Amino acid sequence: MASAAAAGAPPGPAAPRSRKSVTGTRRTVAVLFLLPALVLLGALVVYPIGYSLVRSFYNASGDGFAGFDNYEALFTDDGIRTALKNNVLWVVFAPTVSTALGLVFAVLTERVRWGTAFKLVVFMPMAISMLAAGIIFRLVYDQDPDKGVANAVWVGVHDTFAQSSAFPKAHPGRESPLVAQGGGFVTRAAVRAGQPVALPLVGVAPDQLPDDAKKAAAARPEPGKVTGTTWQDFTRGKGVGKLGAPDPSEVGYAGMRIEAVKDGKVVASTKASGDGTFALPAAADGALLRLPASNFREPYNGVDWLGPSLVTPAIIGSYVWMWAGFAMVLIAAGLAGVPRELLEAARVDGATEWQVFRKVTVPLLAPVLAVVVVTLMINVLKVFDLVFIIAPGSSQDDANVLALELYRKGFAEGRPGIASAISVFLLLLVIPVMLFNIRRLRREVRR
Repeated sequence: MASAAAAGAPPGPAAPRSRKSVTGTRRTVAVLFLLPALVLLGALVVYPIGYSLVRSFYNASGDGFAGFDNYEALFTDDGIRTALKNNVLWVVFAPTVSTALGLVFAVLTERVRWGTAFKLVVFMPMAISMLAAGIIFRLVYDQDPDKGVANAVWVGVHDTFAQSSAFPKAHPGRESPLVAQGGGFVTRAAVRAGQPVALPLVGVAPDQLPDDAKKAAAARPEPGKVTGTTWQDFTRGKGVGKLGAPDPSEVGYAGMRIEAVKDGKVVASTKASGDGTFALPAAADGALLRLPASNFREPYNGVDWLGPSLVTPAIIGSYVWMWAGFAMVLIAAGLAGVPRELLEAARVDGATEWQVFRKVTVPLLAPVLAVVVVTLMINVLKVFDLVFIIAPGSSQDDANVLALELYRKGFAEGRPGIASAISVFLLLLVIPVMLFNIRRLRREVRR
């Protein structure tokens, strides 16, 4: 019966000779098209990874098995430990700050008419290579305020509130009545009212004198007052000048502060006028005259941005300058897809703009923010160019990162075994981030 039923049953469809994809492409044809890419992938990615893994177990010459000695060096070598510590700082701060700035820029530029132009300016650094950006910021962070923009701004702000001295190199000349004391200078003997005092100094370049400085003049005696002159006691050229007295070609120390000191206490003070003359009240009679150290303070030279303590934050700042635009563009694209009715509903319910941003906008942008953060984390793990170019030789050890240490160990020090171990370690650090990103993308697809 069963055989009869089977004999009477209509014939089933013929088995396909080869499987096809939904687009109708045969699998063998697809493999043939992918074969060149697979060969390149194997030659440029798989083989180097495998070779680096094997090479990491050999010594520097490559002819002796070293076991796990190279991996042990990752945690005992001072340079590698510093690089690992700096990489942690990079991974924590660089993606976070870049993403936060990108989020702020993306949200705020939606509310201004020139938002597109602003986005263009912020994104423009992405068109610059890491090499060019490194050279730019090496100049930005230059210690000399006349060259480095960062220090030029910093010094300008500082000098607005604390003016630097115009006489940092001034000092007493020959046969001077002044002696050094506490960073400044004081007269050898007490002064008397009605007797003019000469306080000659030398050592200030003519082009560094204050703009309001005038030709020095001898002070005139005044009853009940201590008068005097402080000036540049130096005659240029072949002119014959009188030592210890103002000459026609000599200039007064305008703005020089003079204090009268009795028993260690300041009883009177004043500043010299443009021609260097000054006058103190009767309280200065019998006191020592002091030119305090504040007159000779060295000009403020800014911050040592590329010094050992600030070099890593400074380089991270240059990275943020480059990649904040990348974060802004991706977040702005995600923000364009946020349903506006949700934002308006929150405002109608009485939420403030900050509450709308924190409790509605940010949660809706969470998938985009995750993409940006993960992408930047992978990127900073292999940062090399900026550190290599911006950090000077004196502080490059303090700014070291794993990618730079890999280069130094492999090429500068000739230790390819340890360099291979560092490359494998970097790969192990990147893999968890990549797996997290893959899982997140798969969850997005399921939704």
